[in-house]
Amino acid sequence: MIELSMRRWAVLAVVASLLWAGACSRKQKPDATKGESSDAFEEQGSASLSPIVHVADPKTAGQLLSGWYAVEQGSWRWTAKQFVVDLRTPGPDKPAQLQLKFTLPDVLISRLGSITLAATVNGVPLPAETFGKAGDQVYSRALPGAINGNVARVVFQVDKTLPPNDIDRRELGVVVSSVGLE
Repeated sequence: MIELSMRRWAVLAVVASLLWAGACSRKQKPDATKGESSDAFEEQGSASLSPIVHVADPKTAGQLLSGWYAVEQGSWRWTAKQFVVDLRTPGPDKPAQLQLKFTLPDVLISRLGSITLAATVNGVPLPAETFGKAGDQVYSRALPGAINGNVARVVFQVDKTLPPNDIDRRELGVVVSSVGLE
């Protein structure tokens, strides 16, 4: 009887180790709120990047690198104070216009007043803009000169956020629907 019990434990140990090995070798989907990116996504290179990211589209979710929260109501995401996205560039010697389409909810404006949004593209700062009214907004900037490379890493930052509270533990910046190079 003890021998049978030992065999069961041995079989369970083998099964558990096989399951563990299989789980460890599986690629996990990146968590965009933590700035993680998938190896498979990076291996595909810039050709797989989209120049425009609709933030609720799972096909382009890997381009949202950090500072993005989960999709809400199937169409938008809250951001943190700083949020980062990779976009495919239009190519050398082609002008590009960066556009961030977002909303400033009434609660944000009533509690914080105006919000200033700034951006850098591949480390080059773009002019900031201050938004003082609730509602739909567009931050649009022509990119200076040609962009080096096939990827534009865009880092956005707002000057103020709603702090975490007992109901929502997130730092809330703005509500984004899309970002892209046009």
